[in-house]
Amino acid sequence: MEGTQEVLDQLYKKVLLGATLEDDIHSYIFYLNPDLSGQAGHTTSSLAQASVNGVLDAMRGPHGPSSSEVTTPPEAQECMKRQFHVNKAWEVKLLQLTVVHAILSQVLSAETETHTKEGYRELIEVLLQSTEIDSKLICTLQDSDKLLSHMTAKCLASLLYFQLREKTTLSHPWITFCEKHLSESLESAEAVHCLWILTAVIKEILKDTHPQRTEILKQLLTPLDITFEVFYNSLFSQHFGDFRNPSHIVNSLVCCLELLELLAASRIHLKLHFRSQRILFLKPCALNILAWPIPAFVKRKLVILIKKCLLCKVGEDLCHGSVPFLMSPEHLLDGDMLALADALLHAVHLGLWKALSIPGKPSCFGGDEVQPGYRPRSGPDHVTLRAASLITVKSLEIKFQNCTSANEMKVDLQKFMSELLAFLKPHLQPSLQLYNPCEWLSRVFIEQDDDMLEAAKASLSIYLHLTRDWDPCVCLTQEKEAWIHYTHGNGCNPHCIFLFFLKSIAFDSTVLLDFLISSETCFLEYFVKYLKLLQKDWDHFLSICKFFAATGPKCGVNVHDPLPSLIHTVPRALASPVGCINACLWIPQASDAAFDSQSQAVMPKETHTVPAHGPPSWTPQSLVDYDSSGGSDEEAPSERLVNSKQISLCQELTREVQGLPRTRKDQKELSLEPQSRPVHPEEASPLFSASGNGAPSGTIQEVGPFLRTLKCLEELHSAIYRLQEKNLFPYNPAALLKLLKGVEAKCHNVGALGSTAAFV
Repeated sequence: MEGTQEVLDQLYKKVLLGATLEDDIHSYIFYLNPDLSGQAGHTTSSLAQASVNGVLDAMRGPHGPSSSEVTTPPEAQECMKRQFHVNKAWEVKLLQLTVVHAILSQVLSAETETHTKEGYRELIEVLLQSTEIDSKLICTLQDSDKLLSHMTAKCLASLLYFQLREKTTLSHPWITFCEKHLSESLESAEAVHCLWILTAVIKEILKDTHPQRTEILKQLLTPLDITFEVFYNSLFSQHFGDFRNPSHIVNSLVCCLELLELLAASRIHLKLHFRSQRILFLKPCALNILAWPIPAFVKRKLVILIKKCLLCKVGEDLCHGSVPFLMSPEHLLDGDMLALADALLHAVHLGLWKALSIPGKPSCFGGDEVQPGYRPRSGPDHVTLRAASLITVKSLEIKFQNCTSANEMKVDLQKFMSELLAFLKPHLQPSLQLYNPCEWLSRVFIEQDDDMLEAAKASLSIYLHLTRDWDPCVCLTQEKEAWIHYTHGNGCNPHCIFLFFLKSIAFDSTVLLDFLISSETCFLEYFVKYLKLLQKDWDHFLSICKFFAATGPKCGVNVHDPLPSLIHTVPRALASPVGCINACLWIPQASDAAFDSQSQAVMPKETHTVPAHGPPSWTPQSLVDYDSSGGSDEEAPSERLVNSKQISLCQELTREVQGLPRTRKDQKELSLEPQSRPVHPEEASPLFSASGNGAPSGTIQEVGPFLRTLKCLEELHSAIYRLQEKNLFPYNPAALLKLLKGVEAKCHNVGALGSTAAFV
């Protein structure tokens, strides 16, 4: 036993170093062929322990002395010696499994040298042929020792992947084992092992860069496709009370959901269409568990899985490279998405969200125990809350994409959005106000910007489908106003949502710039669609701005920004003739308390004094400092070096991003950069009162949502232009700049009116 352990130790060190096996490979077979004949080791261990306990109990009797007062008899000494040997055998068995797993890792690694890899590969092939190690591993998999069983599962998963990579026949004992336990017992540990090992193998396939990944996965799923579908139907179609041991079913549910995620990911990334890969879309009976009395984390896992599927983001953390933005159309996948969306909406209509409880749990650093005297803040599980909200809106978007009846869409919007808003109402404190239900989106997703933008994009798509038959040249009509109130009442008015989004970032243009440069959100796609809508739906936007200006304090959203004297140099947004229309947007001395209370998530708590030369600097700190990209032409050597590095980096990024090549037309458009100029007193006077009189002494006037939005967009326009001129923007923004110029032209037309008529 000691000699075996020493040899295995030496072999393990060689494998970790990636050293070549200089000795005869066949000499290692004896040491790597453990005695895996079922439960022999475990039985010996149990008998030895029982024998020791029996001898000691017989000696002590009911009132006998303690074990320290008794001299151990020869029989007990023999049992202890046997127990010692059993423990050594257990350690050797674990070491054997560890060494085999390390060898398989070296064979499958692309970093292992070819000559070294050949020796390891030959060793594994001999183990498979001469010792039938796969059958012995399956026997050990059922051992009651959890550590031994887990190490065996890891080793068996690597062995199966080795067989798939080497294009050898997949282990027949393993296929038989899966077919038996996935069909007969839903709650057994063996079924859990089957699911876990399948998940581990598919995970390795997705992470690998092997050119034949699709064929490898096909070889794995072909013999088990029907078996897993039978298991899925049996698991999720039952009532929770029908299970013999409900406490054991949680392990099966967790492992099954993890496997479903990888199957869906492989379907999207590897373009296969097995039934097991489509089962969640075609038969979403897994939604039934949301009403089961099971731990909340299992329900959260399912809701997040559905969110990833509907957004086509499933498996993006495993696969090399995300799903291409412009994928080739796949009608089968589109049909499956529609089936999943319809099933979810049907469940929502039947009261899915009413039955879903999302109790919050206090977050405790370093554990889950609450210290005495500490009162944790109670609240809902915001992760589940966000995911449930997003999949509802996304399902509506998918449904509307395949619907042609405006009346049907109108009914569905009211039906499902009312369910969602009723579901959110008890979880949002303070609760949503009736006069602006569109606030729900920014309130729910305030801590998760990627989900917020996905929800905003889906909501915008819903609005576009509802209004696609409108004539963009027609101003507000009675029918159009009715639709506007309808979308507003159901929480999906795009202009309200955009203004609430700007409010959540304190109308900071640098935050928008961060979103545009980052590839972690869908903000670019959403922003382009919204700017196009904004130009077509301008009168609607103006009416929403007027509504915000009138009801801002009631909504708990003060959309007015205190500004000091505007006699000094200000952005063109406030210097242009558009300033003439601001009289209807200025509200004297409205309380800032509501704004401060609602903006704590994005605004610093420090109190800032108002400088005499410009507005207070209380906007959030940008993720990137873009001030260095403008200003003086003369730069210090260190600054010039930094800028050259940034240019090189952005040029490298530009090659990776599919952008339009620069043309003279683009350069001509880019030359129309908005300029800032001093504001003359006569131009600034209308900003203070409708009559042209200046502001009373000691008061601070407030700019309404229209001017704050315009100022934010113009600052964004200027920042993009400066970055593009220095080749620091990661893609060609010509189309985006053109849209921003179009919005600016609309603003100038409004400013030329010089009255409040444009907002009616």
